[in-house]
Amino acid sequence: MMSLAEITPHLGDCMPYRYDGSSSERLRTCSVYAFHLFPEGPGEFEIEGIRHPIGKRTLFFIRPGQPHAFHVSPDRPLNSYNLYFDLWDRERPASVNRQFYFVPEPFRTDAAAVSRPCEQLDRLPGAFSLQAYPQLYDGLLAIARTFDEARHYRSETVNALLYAWLLGWYDAIHSQRPSDYRIVRLLAELDVHPERREPVEIWWRRCGLKRTYFHELFLRETGMTPKAYHHKLLMKRAAQLLRESDLSVTEIADRLGYPSIHPFTRHFGAYHGLSPREYRRNPSAGR
Repeated sequence: MMSLAEITPHLGDCMPYRYDGSSSERLRTCSVYAFHLFPEGPGEFEIEGIRHPIGKRTLFFIRPGQPHAFHVSPDRPLNSYNLYFDLWDRERPASVNRQFYFVPEPFRTDAAAVSRPCEQLDRLPGAFSLQAYPQLYDGLLAIARTFDEARHYRSETVNALLYAWLLGWYDAIHSQRPSDYRIVRLLAELDVHPERREPVEIWWRRCGLKRTYFHELFLRETGMTPKAYHHKLLMKRAAQLLRESDLSVTEIADRLGYPSIHPFTRHFGAYHGLSPREYRRNPSAGR
């Protein structure tokens, strides 16, 4: 069983397309892997008999030979970015000459892109909203622009970008990330100013929540208690200041709100496995 890190993507074609409900959008299969990214909706995208709504920034991932269809009203045509690619064969990529087979035409397996057993690839969804992942949405648009505009090393550039994008997509899907807007907004504020030692009471009031529910929600969204999360932010900022500033350890401790260098050094050592001075000399040795 191969891992997703072993893919060798080759982007054979990338183009904008306008779906208007024509007959060419009926049930069909494609010989290669494909992304269909819709900036707007509404409409429906059918994958193996299941219809998925097309909304703002909806992405569809189609495998070779997978039946799919577009259900778009002629009165509400939809624009899409279509990317056709191989994942396992750069020597003889099928995506440079992709083929479509309309049901009930037989699908030619000899023309299909190479597939490999990969559980991580299988875990990537066929339908996914990028609305909450602006960096992923912008990343796909960057790949499309590079494919269209690059004149030197286009293939090498877009294939490297597609490789990184796919790994980033997998990480985004399978990493715990806060989704409740109140917690997301609070975390954004804390990330900017971790040195503010506000009582947790201020946090739950800022979120408009009662104490007990706030603690339950915070733990569910972050996997950490509020105190532990804030401590993590302090230690990350301390490490950043040690790497990137000329501040003394005492000055860093003071900037982060510690009453003296001693508790700061103790906390830093317990978190990073090195004293602040040792970390400054060799950051890569820390945990």
